[in-house]
Amino acid sequence: MKKLTTKKKVTLASLAVMTTGVITIYSSYTDASHPVEAKQIKISDTTNVAEKKLPNIKILATGGTIAGTGSTSTQTTGYQAGVLTPDQLIEAIPEIKDIANIATEQVSRIDSGTSNTNAVMVQLAKEVQKELDNPECDGVVITHGTDTMEETAYFLNLTVHSDKPIVMVGSMRPSTSISADGPLNLYNAVALAGSKDAKGKGVMISMNDKIGSARDTYKTNTTNVDAFNNPELGSLGIIQGGKAYFYSMPIKKHTTESEFDIRKITEDNLHRVDIVYSHANDDRVMVDAAVATGAKGIIHAGTGNGSIHEKTLPGLQDAVKNGVVVVRDTRVPEGMVTHEQIDIDNRFVNSGNINPQKARILLMLALTKTEDSNKIQKYFNEY
Repeated sequence: MKKLTTKKKVTLASLAVMTTGVITIYSSYTDASHPVEAKQIKISDTTNVAEKKLPNIKILATGGTIAGTGSTSTQTTGYQAGVLTPDQLIEAIPEIKDIANIATEQVSRIDSGTSNTNAVMVQLAKEVQKELDNPECDGVVITHGTDTMEETAYFLNLTVHSDKPIVMVGSMRPSTSISADGPLNLYNAVALAGSKDAKGKGVMISMNDKIGSARDTYKTNTTNVDAFNNPELGSLGIIQGGKAYFYSMPIKKHTTESEFDIRKITEDNLHRVDIVYSHANDDRVMVDAAVATGAKGIIHAGTGNGSIHEKTLPGLQDAVKNGVVVVRDTRVPEGMVTHEQIDIDNRFVNSGNINPQKARILLMLALTKTEDSNKIQKYFNEY
């Protein structure tokens, strides 16, 4: 090795970045006449530690109360829905950018209780599928009005093919209201969509710190912020402190297991399906009206365990003879409709434990495959 014969400055760096956030620079010369120099440089936390990779979440906005505004801070009814853009919603939650990389898109701007249609749901489902097909997208959040959220959620659950998280979120109070629930609901929804634990759970509804399944969760209150529940089956889990905790799993077929594919469905594929509610002194008038207007399916929301009034039964029997598929359901919010002899004798489809509005969604999709009541019964058993 060649011997150093001239004064040369030698610099060494001692790295203790991960524990102290400091780099120490030591400088000395090749002869002993110069002292060792030490200089410490503090490195900011944002550059000294490898940053955690945030999930890429797409927010698709469709309007609803969560984007609504009222004339006063105490107005919680009679407000205008769908006013704010998704970017405006995010601006109200600065912390949301700490948990995800967010992109937004305004898909529609409607009041879900007055303006939701098959066309709106098909368009939304196709947009969700497109986003999830992008390998850079880790999950999708849909802001939606609460009036028909459970129906849209179930439609997506049956037609979108992806195991990535799909989260529906809304609010019961407009953005201008005192104690508006929208901002925290949206924050939780983004946290849920970015959670690895949410993968493969199907479409979820995130409201009031709860994680509900698209199939089983429904609106249980007209105005209360705790409006989405399933008192009998419970929730999939909860969200606390921006973290999702799961305690159960959906077991019925959904998303990647579904035979219904939004990439092959158009609005024109979806036949008319009507819901007819039973009551004391009922008759066949509403059933006949549904058939006359071109319904290919009827959901009969009967009393009790799907009971059918004696004056209504002949109308439903005639509907089946005319090629209309009849599903025997119940207007009661809890419990299942059991399979009975009346179903066998009349070729009625038994709904099981899904409510009439969700039975309508499933029957609409089933009719894109078959009009055979036995095959449709199989769909109701599996989904």
